[in-house]
This record gives sequence, structure tokens and C-alpha cells, in this order.
Amino acid sequence: MNYIPKERSFKETRIRELTMIYYSQPEIKKAIYEFALNRETVPRYYEGFGKRPDSLQFQNDMVEQVKRGATSFHCSEEHWSDPLEIETEMNRKQFDELRIGWDLLLDIDSPYLEYSKLYTKLLVQALEFHNVKNIGIKFSGSKGFHVVVPWKAFPEEIYDQKTKDMFPEWPRIICEYLDSIIKPRLTEQIFEEQSLKELADRTGKEESDLIINECLSCKREAKIKHQVTWVCESCRNIGDVVRIGKSRTPKCPNDDCRREMIKVDSKELLFCEYCNFNSKDNSEMFTKSRQRTEKLIEADLILVAPRHLFRMPYSLHEKTSLASITIDKDKVQEFQIIDAKPFKFKVKEYYPVPLRDEAKGLLLQALDWDEQRQKEEQSMQEKKEEVSSNMPLDTKKKKQTGEYKKVEIPDPDPAIYPPQIKLLMDGVKQDGRKRALMILISFFKSLGVPDIEIEKRMLAWNEKNYNPIKKGYILSQLSWYKRNPDRLPPNFSNPIYKDLNVDKPDKLAMETKNPVSYAVKRYFQLRK
Repeated sequence: MNYIPKERSFKETRIRELTMIYYSQPEIKKAIYEFALNRETVPRYYEGFGKRPDSLQFQNDMVEQVKRGATSFHCSEEHWSDPLEIETEMNRKQFDELRIGWDLLLDIDSPYLEYSKLYTKLLVQALEFHNVKNIGIKFSGSKGFHVVVPWKAFPEEIYDQKTKDMFPEWPRIICEYLDSIIKPRLTEQIFEEQSLKELADRTGKEESDLIINECLSCKREAKIKHQVTWVCESCRNIGDVVRIGKSRTPKCPNDDCRREMIKVDSKELLFCEYCNFNSKDNSEMFTKSRQRTEKLIEADLILVAPRHLFRMPYSLHEKTSLASITIDKDKVQEFQIIDAKPFKFKVKEYYPVPLRDEAKGLLLQALDWDEQRQKEEQSMQEKKEEVSSNMPLDTKKKKQTGEYKKVEIPDPDPAIYPPQIKLLMDGVKQDGRKRALMILISFFKSLGVPDIEIEKRMLAWNEKNYNPIKKGYILSQLSWYKRNPDRLPPNFSNPIYKDLNVDKPDKLAMETKNPVSYAVKRYFQLRK
């Protein structure tokens, strides 16, 4: 049977007609080769990437790859002592030893070029506000921009941690911190120039899709939930049971009945999970005045990942056949697509030379912001646990009046731990150490384990983590829980367990609600 070659698409034909003559230009070869130094550099052969790891040893290596069909070139944001020594099976410590640094790289992407330009302008202003002046900007080749702050702008060490080893945690935090600053200003500027109707017409969306229901107290987005009223047909004397946001049919709180209740009413309302306000009791706390721009522009954090590759400066883009050209930071608003056509531009330096430690202030501000955010999230989680409690009404009343008896297990055997806690106690192998610490301390505290014993367990647990937390942080969290002892760990239904990759319940965990109730039930099972 004769082989029939696959017919090339218009886009593939267009870019292949350019590659050899384009990448053979001395200034293009030089720009790509110099940027590739100490980086993992991989060619793309239109449909897929070449082998990894790879790097450019000589300028002409690139031309040889183009002869074999390469259409673009991509590299890592991490700097390596020898990129060819990278192996997929390496552990965290081995990667840290091989890594010599990382760049802060933000990928600004939107279906609308004008919005990408506006976000990039605001990002530059935010960086300059933090005294970061040496910033590289390049067109992505499609509808976005890549903004880079060079590795040497950051200090070698912060809080006794080597900055080079804090990848991807610290650049992720910086990206999220900057995004939190820019998004409100972005919304304001967009709606200064366009009405809600004009924006909806331009984006093809409904006006309702561009509106957020907002809590005026905390400025967070309010959720639409349902207030459902239930009654028990057998025990009408107990009164109605009212729940917000619960879909599961409750059972009668009367211990002698425990039959499923009947839904008699359902009303939609707005609910702020942080402030515990709802629009029925606090209607003045909600507004629809803030418009949604999150889906129009996205600062992509996917790039902040180990060994992730991004398009190199002056590499071509397969879909558009445009070049990823460098743009002066004060001329982003003037950029037009035609400026990136091959052979129509002048090659400029993308990677600036930074001042020593000029990004130190940015890093410190971001880390402080993240610590405060985690405390707020922990507080919000505690409020959510209180609001979403599934305990029968009579049990709630007992707890509030002090009649609820807490079972204490001061020296719990690991045999009573739920699977999620057992997995956490083996150490955290990815992001999420501080969230795991919060879960474990509240778990042991709720079981009545003495504070000194919890401290010993947490310090021993910390040594199993891929990157131990500072001892001072652990002690500060233990001190906080001493002042706030009645805090249960998150329920099994909380997505935090999935985020930490420990959501692997056994039969008992599927039948119980919380790690503490699991441990208590398991404790009495083993005693029997």
C-alpha cells in the first residue's frame, strides 16, 4: 500500500515558507542563542515539541533544527547549571541543586489584544511602584505579552531561604499579588472608556455575565444560594428547619423520629461566605455595581511551573506566523499586530540588566500579602464550617449551652486517623504545607492532645516535607490555636483535601463528616 503524505494546512504551509530564511538571519540567531544560555531550550516541529532535555550549544544548532522541520523555539524560565543533566525522575532536592535561578515571567493573555495591552501597562506601573525598573516585554506572537523580571533582580536569600530554591512557590505568590493589585484598576479603566452594553457587544457576552454580586463589607464576590425550609410531618411540634445552601435532605432532629423531612419552601438569596451575611437579613450589604473582567484578561500562572517552556524572543508563532518581538515598556499601547511581521522589525534586547536586589521589596511585599491572605482564608474557612454544620438542631443547642460533651483522646494512636490525615502526616510533597499544618494542628487540638505533644508531632512532621516550613511559623500557628482552641479541621467535603492530593477516603470517611468525628468513632470501634 502506497503512503499518501498528509496535506499541509494553510497555516503550516505559510510558516514553513518562512522558517529557513528567517532563522538564518544573523541577528535572529544571535538573539535566540544568547537568551538560551543556561536554559533548557526545545524546538517545536509545528505539531509537537522535540526531545527533552535539550539546549543550544552553538548558534548553528538552531539552523540544523530548522532544516529538520523546527518552526519555533521554547525555553525554560528556570536557569540551570547544565540543562542536559535534567531528568524527569529527579526529586525536589536534586532539582534545587541543579537550578541556579529563575525569572519572574508573567504571561498576559486575552482574546482581545487591546485588553492585554492595558493589563501590561498596569503591570509595568505596579512593578515600577515597587521600584522594579528593569523589565523586559515581548509580544507572545498571538494576542498577549510576556513580561519578565530577570533573576538577578531578586536577593539570594530571604527569611533564611535560598531564593533560587523557592520555585515555583515564590514566583506564584508574586504573580497572584500583582494580579490582586491590577484587577480592580483594570476594571475601572475599562469601564471609564466603555459602557457595560458596549463591552457586552464587543465580547459577545450577555450584560448579566459581566456583573458581580458583591459584598460591600469585604468586597468579595457573593454567592447565589438557596434558603430551604423543611418540616417533619410526624413531629410538627418541633418547628421548621431552615438551611442555606444545603441540597441534602435533612432528618428530623427528634431522636425518637429521625425521619426524612419535607421541603416546603425555597428562596434564592445572596450569601457572603467570609462575612456570613445574607441578602435576606442584610440586604444593604450587597450590590451589583462591580463589573466582571476576569474572563477578558488572564495573567497566566501556568508558566510558573517546574520545567514549563515559553516561546523565546524572536521565535515565530505557528498559528499567526508572527514573531515574538521585544517592545519598549513605554510603547506597549502603541503596538500593532503588523509590527511583528517577519523581516519588518529591528532586533532589540529583551532581557535587561537589573540593579542588585531591585525586586527585593516586591518579593517581601508579596510574601507578607500571602501570609495575611492565608490567615483570612483560615478565618473564612472556620466561619464556613460554622455556617455549614450538619449537626441536628438539638445538638447545636446543647453545644451552645455547654451541655455538649467533647470526647478527648490525649494520646491518639495513628490507627484512628482518617486516610486523609495519615497521608498528610507522611509529609507534603508539593505546594500546600501551611494549609496542611492548619488541618493537622486543628485535628490534634480538637482531640485534646496536649500542646507540647502537638508541637513535637508538628516539628517531626515538618522534617518529612519536601521543603520544611520555618520553625517560627509553626510555633506562631501553635500559639494562635492556644488562643482559639475550638476550631475543627475542614470537613471531608472541603476541596482542600483534593488540592493537597490526599482525598482518598475509606468507607468510614465516606460515612462521617469531619476528621475528628472519624477519629472518635474509630477510637470506640477499636476499644470494642
